[in-house]
Amino acid sequence: MTENAQQQPPAPDTELPTQYAPADVEGPLYERWVERGYFEADAKSEKPPYTVVIPPPNVTGSLHLGHAFEHTLIDALTRRKRMQGYETLWQPGMDHAGIATQNVVERELGKEGKSRHDLGREAFVERVWKWKGESGGQISGQMRRLGDGVDWSRERFTMDEGLSQAVQTIFKRLYDDELIYRAERIINWCPRCLTAISDIEVEYQDDDGELVSMKYGEGDDAIVVATTRAETMLGDTAVAVHPEDERYKHLVGKLIKLPLTDRSIPVVADAHVDPEFGTGAVKVTPAHDPNDFEIGQRHDLPSITVMDEHAVITVHGPFQGMDRLEARSAIVAALRAEGRIVAEKRPYVHSVGHCSRCKTTIEPRLSMQWWVKVGPLAKAAGDAVRDGKVKIHPQEMEKRYFDWVDNLHDWCISRQLWWGHRIPVWYGPEGEVVCVGPGEQPPAGEGWHQDTDVLDTWFSSGLWPFSTLGWPEQTESLAKFYPNSVLVTGYDILFFWVARMMMFGLYAMDGTPPFHTIALHGMVRDQFGKKMSKSFGNAVNPLDWMDKYGSDALRFTLARGANPGVDVPIGEDWVQGSRNFANKIWNATRFALMNGATVEGPLPEASKLSATDRWILSRLNSVVAEVDALYEDFQFAKLSDALFHFAWDEVFDWYVELSKTVFQAGGEQAEVSKRVLGEVLDVTLKLLHPVVPFVTETLWTTLTGGESIVIAEWPTDSGFRDAAAEQEISALQSVITEVRRFRADQGLQPGQRVPARLTLDGTALAPHEAAIRQLLRLQPEGDSFTATATLPIAGAEVALDLSGTIDVAAERKRLAKDLAAAQKERQQAEAKLGNEAFLAKAPDHVVEKIRTRLTKADEDISRIESQLAKLPEA
Repeated sequence: MTENAQQQPPAPDTELPTQYAPADVEGPLYERWVERGYFEADAKSEKPPYTVVIPPPNVTGSLHLGHAFEHTLIDALTRRKRMQGYETLWQPGMDHAGIATQNVVERELGKEGKSRHDLGREAFVERVWKWKGESGGQISGQMRRLGDGVDWSRERFTMDEGLSQAVQTIFKRLYDDELIYRAERIINWCPRCLTAISDIEVEYQDDDGELVSMKYGEGDDAIVVATTRAETMLGDTAVAVHPEDERYKHLVGKLIKLPLTDRSIPVVADAHVDPEFGTGAVKVTPAHDPNDFEIGQRHDLPSITVMDEHAVITVHGPFQGMDRLEARSAIVAALRAEGRIVAEKRPYVHSVGHCSRCKTTIEPRLSMQWWVKVGPLAKAAGDAVRDGKVKIHPQEMEKRYFDWVDNLHDWCISRQLWWGHRIPVWYGPEGEVVCVGPGEQPPAGEGWHQDTDVLDTWFSSGLWPFSTLGWPEQTESLAKFYPNSVLVTGYDILFFWVARMMMFGLYAMDGTPPFHTIALHGMVRDQFGKKMSKSFGNAVNPLDWMDKYGSDALRFTLARGANPGVDVPIGEDWVQGSRNFANKIWNATRFALMNGATVEGPLPEASKLSATDRWILSRLNSVVAEVDALYEDFQFAKLSDALFHFAWDEVFDWYVELSKTVFQAGGEQAEVSKRVLGEVLDVTLKLLHPVVPFVTETLWTTLTGGESIVIAEWPTDSGFRDAAAEQEISALQSVITEVRRFRADQGLQPGQRVPARLTLDGTALAPHEAAIRQLLRLQPEGDSFTATATLPIAGAEVALDLSGTIDVAAERKRLAKDLAAAQKERQQAEAKLGNEAFLAKAPDHVVEKIRTRLTKADEDISRIESQLAKLPEA
């Protein structure tokens, strides 16, 4: 532990109110921290750097529990490192969120009876910037509510001038290195948003559909295929079978008639086909299915697009102009009329992709798009982890990472939107293609025009660890704070955001990865482990809980559930329990201040400390060491639990209570214990501060008179341990706990005084008689003392005279009745569990319930018999 740097006692006017009111404290405290610049990082500092970037929330977003969870963990890490003397940067900012933001502004225009096309591209983009300035970024204020210690002076936006230059720079470099190209491929297409979308923007859910089996060809050349998307058969250019499937070898290479059209299509042999699934034959529609596209490439099949960007049928014939779902029914009806429907299964539940923004069913579609050739980039990203340059925590997540980067497909980076980073490519009248870098003039003249697409949002957010520091300029901040120390993010975007940052960081920064460690956390779920969703009715606005219980309560609850890589259940009762913990900290510190706890001067020498003082200081150092080790392993749940139990159980429930006797006695020992109590609270509040910053700031500054706990020195383990004192206090705790339990069993009120004889001579408990009597409400034995109950505990003996406090005969009668009831319950449970006919027919949960009843009956019998044994004879 470190000696407190501030030697002045708290001023008289800093006494604590009787109750902690988070709403009165949190806002003003946070603004004071920001005004004093505590969170600002200095690139010129000689302190070692510690850098974490915020996973940039969408400009359209508001604080949800996932944000609150992740931000709590990052804030805890950075607050601790700041206290440890690091130049700490928590980099804030927001993502322009192309498709989400465009949708928001388009909905606003819709209310005015307009579309973006009515405004035109330039005016629409201006409208989005206006919306961003007026309504975007409300999450920033909510982050302040939570207590995020970010450096607001460095706040960035993925569309600001500096980051836009970074995007253009890396696009140009990748293009020149032939790692960016334009090609026609299958993409996820949203017919509502009218753009390609990334895999992470596709949500899969089980939908009720139909599985239709259709016969192609005639006679011996007939073959049956099945599909859930009958409308795509208009674009079939082959039927595929497995090369070793004997049923179809006679058809491979032949042409068969495609129903409802005037075309014939070949039967091809391809190892992708599973001969065990369905009929073992699949229709191949290269323009509307990613797997079919690959088959088409291998067999040089044509790709026929049969739907436009609105998912409306475009091919000639009776189905032209129909929506895809309308066409699906019409095509099935037409095939049925021709006798080609072999089987129909409705409903057929299957997984279907939907646009995460508008919930429209995704349409795989062949489209000309821009792509990143990820092969060499992904290899570097995989090697960085394999070589130990980057560590993934927990380590078992490495396999998922390798499964992804080792099998990564080229990345579609173009989006058919107006809001975003416009692709810096110009096309000329003679088919020229020119990629323009920062500072370069685009080609001008008749017939030249810029690509209309914008870049995938993940492209710019993939640059986040270095673009926010000024790259491509070689800034002081880039030199100081890159690479980041740790990335804290959810395992759900390991493959998307994390992999892209790894690829771009290694590419742009000469092989230096963007961070040393990737610390992955799980998802926040409700108290029953169910995913939170508005549709489930279990979604929670964290602001509501912060209003009700305080930000510290929410933070502590989230941190206490944060095991690495594991989902986090949370319920309101738990937040209320954390609020109670904050109140406990408040009340205990208030008691300590009222009784003279102080941080003035050095700690007394060990020879002047009582066993109780030595015990708590020994435990304090052990906890400091434990918490430090758990922080380094990102074990937020364990460190929070360790602090909870140390603070509540050992400091507040034991040390503070044991100190009351000493304070009442006064004298030199009381002064020593006041200094020890001040030290224990000083260190405990510092240890708690990263997770519960507001209440600890208020209490610590009042206790110590210091400027702010934010810039206080983090405690260190002094190495002081006293096993003998720990053993002595453990024995004392055993005596008090056992006698309290006995009193409760006998129905005594907590404040009811009982005559007692304590036999402590020859034990380590002898110096603690006064404390034992005070805490257990035991009065001296007196002349008429009769030992009606004797409790041997920890080598000592406590004899109690209960003759004047309880009716022994009535108590024996009551306990005997309870014992008979418990024995009857056990007999009934044993009889049922011994009945083989019952066990054979009863459901598992019923049997388990009987077993639970038996266990409880056994426990009740043991407890009641113990109580009877301790009672005196009537």
